[in-house]
Amino acid sequence: MKRKQFEPLEIDTFEASVYPFPKHSHTYYEMIYIFKGCGDHHINGIVISYKAGDFYLISPDDEHFFDIKKPTKFCFIKFNDSYFDQNKHLSPDNLATASPTDIMRNALLKEEKLTFDEPCKTILKKTVENIIDYNRFNKVSESPIMFFQVLSLFGLIREASAKFLHVKVDKDAPKKDDLISYIHQNIYQPELIRITAIAKHFNISETYFGSYFKRNFEISYRKYITDYKLKLIERRIQSGQMTMKQIAFEFGFTDESHLTNYFKKLMKVSPSDYKFQYAL
Repeated sequence: MKRKQFEPLEIDTFEASVYPFPKHSHTYYEMIYIFKGCGDHHINGIVISYKAGDFYLISPDDEHFFDIKKPTKFCFIKFNDSYFDQNKHLSPDNLATASPTDIMRNALLKEEKLTFDEPCKTILKKTVENIIDYNRFNKVSESPIMFFQVLSLFGLIREASAKFLHVKVDKDAPKKDDLISYIHQNIYQPELIRITAIAKHFNISETYFGSYFKRNFEISYRKYITDYKLKLIERRIQSGQMTMKQIAFEFGFTDESHLTNYFKKLMKVSPSDYKFQYAL
């Protein structure tokens, strides 16, 4: 189910003991503040416990719902692409490097709970309360005052996310296609596909990268690299256009014997026997 919204900005608050919506996605963006209560937030197959003071970012790419353990009061700040488009004249220049929608789509910010220290924790709550109060008397989607209040939330998000060494809000989280493209382009250079190098390239911590990759591709990074490299080597042996020495050089093996041992360990057959079997 995909929930829709046509107003550029809407504010919604309610308290519930049972979350009224099943797992769903949106056509819009949503910032959710928890005033009280506790439970679990289910988002994109991940479960994160929530409590009063927590703040969540939801984009149209996400599916989520809340499993309420104790009665919870929510505030939903919902906006679509047109909200920031119509207020471009009010936006500061630094939004060119990381627009609010870019930040909202940052997948890594969905997998980490944003933690706000004082005074940011109090400022966050007061800002959300200001937005709710203003919404009672005025049309929020057309108010410059409200636009700056919403922008201030993104300032708080930037500060909170700076605590995570692997999260960079000024750039989208690595997309699956981008990650695979990088691996395929650099498969012939072992030093560039080491976890140290690839994590640095995509600005993800090394300890986080392994779980991030497995969650997105349902296979460990090490096994993916091994399987892909082996497939490429098989193709070259099958074609008969390259010597083992040439293949070893192409894939960064120290010599032909290292490649032969690598292939035999994985395939349970030597390259020469494999080529012979393939030719039959």
